[in-house]
Amino acid sequence: MENIKNKRFRQIKKSHSWVAIVLFFLIFFITAGFIVSYLNMFLLYIMDSKIASEYNSALYMAKSYDLAVSEENNEIIAFLVGSGRSYVIKDSDGNVKYQYGDITMGTEEGTVSANTPGVPDNIRVILDKDSGALSMYNGTFSVNLFEVLKDLHKYSKSEAFDNYIDDDDEEDDEDDDPDFSLSPKVHARLDISTENADMLYFPFWIAQDVTGGTMYIKSFVTISIKDAMLFFTFIAVGAVMMLAIFGMMLGNIISGIVRRNRTLIVFFTDVVTRGHNWMWFVIKGQQFLNKRKNYSTRYAIVDLVFVHYMNFCVCHSVEEGERKLRKVYNVIKTSLDKKELCAHCNPAEFALVLKAPDDETLKQRVQSLIDELGRIDSEHTFAFQAGIMIVEPDGTPDKNGTPIRRKKLDIESAYNNACTARAELDGSDDSGITFFDDKLVEDQKWIDLVREHQQSALANEEFMVYYQPKYDPRTDELRGAEALIRWQSPEFGFVPPGKIIPIYEKNGFITEIDHYMITHVARDQKAWLDMGRKCVPVSVNVSRAHFIENDLAEQIRDMVDKEGAPHDLIEIELTESAFFDDKKAMISTISRLKEYGFAVSMDDFGSGYSSLNSLKDMPLDVLKLDAEFFRGNNDNGRGEIVVSEAIKLAKNLNMRTVAEGVEVRDQVDFLASQGCDMIQGYYYAKPMPKEEYETRMKLVQSPVQLGPEPAAAPETAPSETEPAPSEN
Repeated sequence: MENIKNKRFRQIKKSHSWVAIVLFFLIFFITAGFIVSYLNMFLLYIMDSKIASEYNSALYMAKSYDLAVSEENNEIIAFLVGSGRSYVIKDSDGNVKYQYGDITMGTEEGTVSANTPGVPDNIRVILDKDSGALSMYNGTFSVNLFEVLKDLHKYSKSEAFDNYIDDDDEEDDEDDDPDFSLSPKVHARLDISTENADMLYFPFWIAQDVTGGTMYIKSFVTISIKDAMLFFTFIAVGAVMMLAIFGMMLGNIISGIVRRNRTLIVFFTDVVTRGHNWMWFVIKGQQFLNKRKNYSTRYAIVDLVFVHYMNFCVCHSVEEGERKLRKVYNVIKTSLDKKELCAHCNPAEFALVLKAPDDETLKQRVQSLIDELGRIDSEHTFAFQAGIMIVEPDGTPDKNGTPIRRKKLDIESAYNNACTARAELDGSDDSGITFFDDKLVEDQKWIDLVREHQQSALANEEFMVYYQPKYDPRTDELRGAEALIRWQSPEFGFVPPGKIIPIYEKNGFITEIDHYMITHVARDQKAWLDMGRKCVPVSVNVSRAHFIENDLAEQIRDMVDKEGAPHDLIEIELTESAFFDDKKAMISTISRLKEYGFAVSMDDFGSGYSSLNSLKDMPLDVLKLDAEFFRGNNDNGRGEIVVSEAIKLAKNLNMRTVAEGVEVRDQVDFLASQGCDMIQGYYYAKPMPKEEYETRMKLVQSPVQLGPEPAAAPETAPSETEPAPSEN
C-alpha cells in the first residue's frame, strides 16, 4: 500500500504541463513538414511532366538544326530563328557558333527524371538566371514550393491578373491591348505576353546534342492561372483546416491543463482552513527540501498540535472548532517567510517547515508562536505542543560521521520523527516543545524489540512472578503480598517492569500479561498449599483495558479454578483510574468477583483521580494508599491528617487499608497508631523471586527480622514500591 501511495505521489510530482505543449508543437511541425513535402513532391511531379513535354519541342528544334546542317538548308535555319525561341549553339570547345534571342542561360546544370515513355530517363537541364522557383540540389532538379507561391501571390496582385479576371467576365475584344504593369523582375520571371496572360512561366534551358556541338534551347514550365489558383486555394484551404484542427487540439490541451490545475488546487486545499493540506505538504515539502539551492540551509520539520481540540469541539461545536483552526492556520501563515511551509494535516495538527539557524533561536520562535496561538481567543486560553525534527544541511556529518545527503531525505519520515518527539508530551495539558534526538530513536527501537518478542516470551514463560510482602505494622506479621512481573530475557537479560509494562498497555498485550499473572499466582498458591505452607492473599493487578470484557469475572474464576487455588487467596487489584471508565460495567464485574469469593482492591488511592463517589458506589474490600502520601516533607502535618482521615473513611466503609511506599520506622509507627491494616514497602521488603518469598512464608509464625535484608535477585526497579499502573 505504501509503495502504491509513493508511486502516485511521484506521478503527481512529475506531471508537467509543458510536456503536452511540446508534444503538440512537435506533432504540429512534423505534420506541417509532411504536408509541405507532399505538396513540393506533387509540384515537382507536375514540373517534371511539363519539362518532359518541353523536351519534345527542344528535340524537334535540335533535329531540325541537324537536318539544316546536313543539307545546308538555310530555310530551316531561318525557320528556327522564326520560331521565337531563344537558343544558342556551342561547338565541342564551348565556343558559340549560333545564338538567337536573349541568352539568359545560367551555369548551374543538372538532370530531370521525367519517367515519361519516349523521353530519356534524365533530361539535361540548365537553369535560367531568373529561374525563380526552379533550382538544383546535388545536380538534381528541384522546385521551391514557397517561391511558386510567392510568384502566384505577386501575380494575383498585379494588373495583369486583374485584366485576366476582367477578360473572364467580358467578351474578348480584339482591340484590347492591356498594359501589364509588372515589375521588370516579375515580368522577366513570369515572361507574360498579352497573348498568354493566363499562363505562368518559369524559364529554364534544355541541352541537346547536335552536329558539331550542343544546342541549348530556352524552355518554359507553364502553369495555367486557373490551375495555379486552384492549387493555391487547395493549399490555403488545407492550411486553414490544419490550423483549425490543431487549434482545437491546442485549445483542448490548454483546457485540460486548466482543468488539471484546478483539480490540483482542490486536491491540495484543506477543506477546513482553506489553505494547504497534507498532500501538498508532502509533495511541495519534498521538492522544496531537495532543491540544491536549499541544501545549505538548516531547516526544522515541526508537528504542531492543538491540545484538547476535540474537547473544545464537544463543549462548543465542530463549526466553532473549525473557525479556531482557520484562525490558527492564518496566524501560522502570517509568521512564515517565503522559504517556509505550513499545512493542516490532521484535525488538530499542523505540519511546518521552518528555518532553523540554531536550536535555541528556533525554540524561542516556536515558543513565541505557541504563545500567540494560545491567545487567539479572548475568552479561552489554548495550549499547543510542538515536536521538532532538525534537517541538517547537506554534507553535515551524522552521529556516525557519515555525511548527510539531503537528496535522500523523506519528508514523511522526518515528519513522523517530529510526531514521535511531540508524543513525549502526551498526557500533559500544558504547552510544550520537544526535539527529536537519538534517545527517541533508541526508545522506538526498544519498543519494536519488545513487541517482536512479546509472544515468544509469553510462550517460553520468560516472564517471572516477583512477590512483595505486606506486613501488619502492629505485629510485623505477613498478611499478604502483591504479585509483580519481571522479564528474564535470554537476549536482553533482566528487564524491569517499567521498560515493558507501558508498552504492553499501549499495544493491548497487557491483557495477555494479566492472564499470565493470574494463572501463575494461582498455580503458586496451590503448590504452597500442597506443601503445607500457610498462604496469605496475593493481589494481582488487572489492567483497565480488561474491563471492557463483560465476562471478565468469569474468566478470572475459570483460570483460578483450573489451577485449583482457593478464591479467597487471590485479590484482584484495580488502578483508581479504571473507575472512571464504564462505571456501571465496573460495578457489575466487581460484584460478580465478590460473589465468586475474590477480594477486590483499589490501587493508588489519592494518585490524582480520587473520587469519594467511587468509594460510595464500588463494593471494594481493600483501599491502597498511594506511595506519594509518604514522600517529601511533612513539617506542617497536613499529609498525616489526610492519611489518617483516609484510613478512618476506609474503616467506616468496612474496607481494609494498605499503605504503599513505606520506607522508614516513623511512618510504620504512625500508620500502626492510625489502625492501618498492612504496609507494603522497602522498610519490610522489596519485590523478590518466588523462592525467596517462600522463605518468608516459612517464618510467618515468627516476628520479622528487621534491619539489613537478605540478598535478592538483581533488581533495577525504583527505590519504592512499583506503581501499579506501570507493572503487574
